[in-house]
Amino acid sequence: MAAISDSDLYNRLKLVHCKLPPSTLHLLLKQFSCAGAIFDASTEQLGKAHLTHAQINRIQTLNNKKIDRDLAWLDRADHGILFYDDTGFPQQLREINDPPYALFYIGDIDYLQQPQLAMVGSRTPTTAGKQTAENFAHHLSDAGLTITSGLALGIDAACHHGALKGIAGTVAVVANGLHTIYPKANTKLAEAISLNGCLITESPVGGEPHKSLFPQRNRIISGLSIATLVTEAAINSGSLITTRHAIEQGRDVFAIPGSIHNPLAKGCHQLIKSGAKLVETASDILEELLPLVNSSSIRHTSAAETDLGKVEKLQNGLDSSYQTLLKHMEFEPVGIDELVERSNLNASEVASMLLILELQSQVVSQNGLYSRV
Repeated sequence: MAAISDSDLYNRLKLVHCKLPPSTLHLLLKQFSCAGAIFDASTEQLGKAHLTHAQINRIQTLNNKKIDRDLAWLDRADHGILFYDDTGFPQQLREINDPPYALFYIGDIDYLQQPQLAMVGSRTPTTAGKQTAENFAHHLSDAGLTITSGLALGIDAACHHGALKGIAGTVAVVANGLHTIYPKANTKLAEAISLNGCLITESPVGGEPHKSLFPQRNRIISGLSIATLVTEAAINSGSLITTRHAIEQGRDVFAIPGSIHNPLAKGCHQLIKSGAKLVETASDILEELLPLVNSSSIRHTSAAETDLGKVEKLQNGLDSSYQTLLKHMEFEPVGIDELVERSNLNASEVASMLLILELQSQVVSQNGLYSRV
């Protein structure tokens, strides 16, 4: 798209604030050719475009102060907006049924052009699930996949943290306007993403994170990505909305299985039963995705396998007591008393060794229970 005039930008921003469904908005633009023509149209002309009375009223009575706020926000050097007809608008997202008309962003939009993998999951994950998500994101980012998620607490945040450790960065898609960060607890994370990735939203400046906006946001997460990976999700998890969008968009879905006793694994198990691809290592994903993208952009070497080698070397270097303890530990959480009984080591020895193993990232703890990573 060629550089747009100030008046055209103003009208485009007005159109964003009319809060029309994306499909309606795109049909309207086809009929009237540009945003300015929509605001010049009569009530009768707008009615013939099959708009409701409420939609027509919003178009004709829009408060222009909202546009002034957008323009002031866009004056910042690291702030910007991408419209659907812009050449920089990600092609992967343009191809879905209801692409956003505009994306407000902070950071580097070049990340939107990279091969992306959506990673989503529970807002209240287990410690092991959180660690798994962060490790996968790190490995896959190092392999050349930009990790896309929703900046929520839990798995989303872990994925962003992991991806920032890799080379391909991360994209955070939020439901609210970028005048604020939601949730507040992820403010520092959002700042890091703006420096090594990109924050985007279709909500204008001032837009609050209403519950209804999150399912709409999820279609963008899956729409930007060539596939979606789920780590820990309950049966009714909002993460499964993202997978439904991915399936409707013709994208692959991967799921990491968990313990049959973990309620946060049931959503993943349901996905696998329904045809999602079971994933155990990062290489499982890379093997599937290599044919979908330019092979030069993804390194097939599995960082997961590299780390596994490091863990094996580390374990081989441990003395026999540590080897015994690890041998009697499982990947499901277990208490110290149970470990004492299994290993025939005393409680103080077990507690001390667990602390060392946790510092080496071989063991994770949660609510007084321990499991192997």
